[in-house]
Amino acid sequence: MPVRGAIPTFWRSARPAGPGYNGARWPLVLLRNCSFIQDQGSALHGPITQPTDHRILATEQELFITSLYSPGSPLFLPNGAHIFNKLLSFLRAQYQQYGFQEVITPTIYKKSLWEKSGHWANYKDDMFEVKGRGASGQVEGAQIGEEEEYGLKPMNCPGHCVLFGSQTRAYKDLPVRYADFSPLHRNEISGALSGLTRVRRFHQDDGHIFCRPSQISEEISLTLDFVSMVYKTFKLPPFKLVLSTRPKDHYIGTIDEWNAAENALRGALGRSGRQWGVNEGDGAFYGPKIDIVLEDSDGREHQTATIQLDFQLPQRFGLKYLAPAPELERQGVSTTDPELLRENGLVTPVVIHRAVFGSLERFMALLIEHCNGHWPFWLSPRQAVILTVGSKAENEIIKDYAKSVRRCLSGTIISRNEVDGTRTPQPTDQQTFLVDLDDSDRSLKKKVSEAKRKKYNMIIIAGQNNVRERTVTLDLAGQPDQGGARSHLCRAVRGIVVEDVKSVELAPEDLFAYFCLLAREYQ
Repeated sequence: MPVRGAIPTFWRSARPAGPGYNGARWPLVLLRNCSFIQDQGSALHGPITQPTDHRILATEQELFITSLYSPGSPLFLPNGAHIFNKLLSFLRAQYQQYGFQEVITPTIYKKSLWEKSGHWANYKDDMFEVKGRGASGQVEGAQIGEEEEYGLKPMNCPGHCVLFGSQTRAYKDLPVRYADFSPLHRNEISGALSGLTRVRRFHQDDGHIFCRPSQISEEISLTLDFVSMVYKTFKLPPFKLVLSTRPKDHYIGTIDEWNAAENALRGALGRSGRQWGVNEGDGAFYGPKIDIVLEDSDGREHQTATIQLDFQLPQRFGLKYLAPAPELERQGVSTTDPELLRENGLVTPVVIHRAVFGSLERFMALLIEHCNGHWPFWLSPRQAVILTVGSKAENEIIKDYAKSVRRCLSGTIISRNEVDGTRTPQPTDQQTFLVDLDDSDRSLKKKVSEAKRKKYNMIIIAGQNNVRERTVTLDLAGQPDQGGARSHLCRAVRGIVVEDVKSVELAPEDLFAYFCLLAREYQ
């Protein structure tokens, strides 16, 4: 072996033959002053490829950074913020059809709330504690304004329980479905922090469904349908369903309550028609859960979505709703007996915790690796770029035209008040796109090369002929899914022929219609 310098390398010796081996692993042997020839692959196995790493891709595409000043709290750059906000907008667009109402809740609560919910006794080590001047003392003898203990919220469920309990409810009002995107904080150990997959500050598409016992099965089925629809839209690989059961310790509630909750989830999983497994002892401290598990590009599994059934928190917060035949209502049994229906009483609802993406940061990391930098148009931080081409004599005319095309394609409307000329606001439903412009004096070949390296979805050329014809030239050859791109273009622009051509000339208005179609259909 060629000597490369004193680089220590550790090697675990192979298991020797013979009766002396007892199954134990043999010690590490230190090899000095040697190097190993890298295997470049073979004709049989092909070249060795490095697994995709979302942190490397994020640097290349300028998505986020991390800082020593706030470990585990990613700082999103404009490109990353664009993707993050598109994910939020996507979920918000689905909430109405699934019956969710978005709420906004505080980031910190007093220690007394976390004691009431059980988090202080069972989750305190993973929480950030803060001190602040309270409006009233939380302990006996404390003075108004005296420093009190608070906790940064690791979960939204206690706050949603406070919201549900703030109003009188009847059985006809249920289910009540709350959704929340508030940031959460969990005090992960520093050695576990990694990019977007393991963080201390994150956002969860948190939802809580307050329902009657008789509604549990239907709500879980509806949630599984929600998850399936979302993951299909993002063209993610098939996911696994895992039932996580009661932990051995650090749980609240009785064994009978846990058994009832676990049986309800088992029944829902059985009716789903999907394969599922069991992860014994990995449930939350307040109830069992169904975890949705995705595999990343490196073969590692990540829990993303979750559905958790909880009988405990509603009891701890004293949540009630009014219902006829309360004894049967508690059992999830309906009746038409007029005698039983004459009696009305208070019943404790069941809470279903659900998250479709799970942590948005973790979901985004999986998407970064899944797409490998080639984002679908609607989600891409680099949707289109206009490249100018022409002689120096024509340059200014072409540049001015390219700027006008950019305004058209980006959906930017600069409207002014007719009286005083001041700008008026854009409508909230105005469709806008990210369109960059490269009007430098470099050659078109260099511009195209750079645009492809940056993985722009649309490369648009503006030259002298385009100025004369009031068109632009769209490069079709660089589309990741050329068949789909051509099909959608034919739908957006009637009468256009795109078969067996590498580029096509379009009016800017027609190209904008194409953009709108791709965005509307999440392509």
